[in-house]
Amino acid sequence: MGQAQKQTVHVQQVWLNYFNQTRFSDRWGIWADASLRTKEDWTNDLSQVIGRVGLTYYLSNQTKFTAGYGYIHHYPSDNHPQVAMPEHRPWQQLQWHNNKPNLRLMQWVRLEERFRHRIAAPDKLGAGYNFNYRVRYNMLLALPLSKKAFAPGTFSGVLNNEVHINFGKEIVYNSFDQNRFFAGFFYHVNQHDQIQAGYMNLYQQQAAGNRYRSVHTARISYFHNLDLRRKKQNNGPGH
Repeated sequence: MGQAQKQTVHVQQVWLNYFNQTRFSDRWGIWADASLRTKEDWTNDLSQVIGRVGLTYYLSNQTKFTAGYGYIHHYPSDNHPQVAMPEHRPWQQLQWHNNKPNLRLMQWVRLEERFRHRIAAPDKLGAGYNFNYRVRYNMLLALPLSKKAFAPGTFSGVLNNEVHINFGKEIVYNSFDQNRFFAGFFYHVNQHDQIQAGYMNLYQQQAAGNRYRSVHTARISYFHNLDLRRKKQNNGPGH
């Protein structure tokens, strides 16, 4: 039997993200992030709302391990047009940084355990969950666009790529899940926080194997990084 013809659907979305990493001590901190994603035609309905939390252990100032939990609310879509689908997602991540005076490189590897609620009918959830693992590798490069590299009030150019690989007994045709390529910029709010904005293309293989989605995305993110080790001495823990 010949291979079915490849079909690609193009949609446009907006992603609004908030990321927080707070360090309490030399060894411990927390991770929290939230994301709101539209469905298509930039602002037509919602596709997902995501919330994640995690506990971080600092192996060094440049390397940290986080384990946590994420909840994903999938709004009605083509596969379940009249019911939302919840997903529970434990995750573990190793993240490391290589920062130079004129270059910042961030990488992480994340393992996710995805429990997606089964769909019994277009308007009804079923019993139990579909399950698979997913590995994600993310790399971000930032280069300064001014002589005052990474100083507050300046901009940096950003290139970011992240690949997702599925595995598990329920994965048949789409071991490759998706690739996300992003190009944009950072605005450095202060020494630790940044606003990121730009264009992302998300190219995803569907479960059928011959169906793909190319998602053209306007992505805006706020990266909020807190180090409470110094603030406890100077401003108190509530600052």
